[in-house]
Amino acid sequence: MSVPVMTVPGEAPASHRDAAVRAVGLRKTHGSGETAVHALAGVDVTFDRGRFTAIMGPSGSGKSTLMHCLAGLDAATEGQVWLGDTELTRLRDDQLTRLRRERIGFVFQSFNLLPVLDAQENILLPMQLAGQRPDRAWMDAVIGRLGLRDRLRHRPHELSGGQQQRVAVARALLPRPDVVFADEPTGNLDSHAGAEVLDLLRSSVRETGQTVVMVTHDPVAAAYADRVVLLADGRLAGEVHQPTADSITGALRGLGA
Repeated sequence: MSVPVMTVPGEAPASHRDAAVRAVGLRKTHGSGETAVHALAGVDVTFDRGRFTAIMGPSGSGKSTLMHCLAGLDAATEGQVWLGDTELTRLRDDQLTRLRRERIGFVFQSFNLLPVLDAQENILLPMQLAGQRPDRAWMDAVIGRLGLRDRLRHRPHELSGGQQQRVAVARALLPRPDVVFADEPTGNLDSHAGAEVLDLLRSSVRETGQTVVMVTHDPVAAAYADRVVLLADGRLAGEVHQPTADSITGALRGLGA
């Protein structure tokens, strides 16, 4: 059984050339004084390009807050977030909006598809908002890999949950983003549909070099990743490399989860 590989707080690699996204001294505090809640209490972590990483931890450990700060969806109280060579924590709101459209993909538990648009229109929407045109060969490859060719003219209510999440994955992959952030992407799916989505995310990493960072509470889902980052009480608590469901469960048990 694998065991957590502990990380030394504050210790950073000599080079960040392979880093897709990283956090340095990241803190997020809600409220002030005696009622302050420290969702993140000084996190230093790096996510390598072309890797699939899961973020896990007990309820309230800060995993969703970490992902939201890494993706520029929430502002950190202190510290820095870097997407490649770009420091997100120094950008204005309009710059962040443009960066998210052009360089970050999102897959959410609730799919976040617009009900008035069909599957193809949902897939293309972020690129249209960014004023970009899709690479038609890449779009055809993504749609084919996700098995959506005969579903492109269907609206979300005409699709199963698994098909809706495939549309969301296609939407995230189409712009070839620097990073795809997935927040509990299988939370609303049955085990079969969930496994299909996880297989697709993993194959996007192994076949096309995509970077995926996923928050999940499910050890089986996290076992699809190359690496699991563990959080507890807003701090980095360890890592599991080449994870299995059993090794992840054991690591979480060690955190009291």
